[in-house]
Amino acid sequence: MSTNIMKTRRPEPAEIDYKNMRFLIMDRPTDATMDKFIEDWQFDDGNPPPSKIVDEWFNLLKTRFKEEPGCCVAVHCVAGLGRAPVLVALALIECGLKYEDAVELIRQKRRGAINAKQLSFLEHYRPKSRLKTKGNGHKQCVVM
Repeated sequence: MSTNIMKTRRPEPAEIDYKNMRFLIMDRPTDATMDKFIEDWQFDDGNPPPSKIVDEWFNLLKTRFKEEPGCCVAVHCVAGLGRAPVLVALALIECGLKYEDAVELIRQKRRGAINAKQLSFLEHYRPKSRLKTKGNGHKQCVVM
């Protein structure tokens, strides 16, 4: 009985704040909330993102944070523990955090986030100064 309860329990969304960026890491959308999601980039569960998705992720973030400084970008995956946290970690690394600090910040709010393969990807990732934004106002979340 308790196993079934654990399988159906959905983890709470976790907000990650760093500098002027805000992210909401969450599990998959439901049929009722699907229409609120504006993008859907899929890649294999448990793996790091392909470079095309990384490029599209940073393009989206640059646009969103330029148009609405301080806005919150929500990102999801099935459980909200792998793919979504990795994308947020990449953004944090681009903004100056060491990969260990980015992972620790995420894991403080999303226990169990980021597996060994994804951690290795983040360890070897080299930032390219893709996210340079200004402003620090807080606005509505943008659900992705």
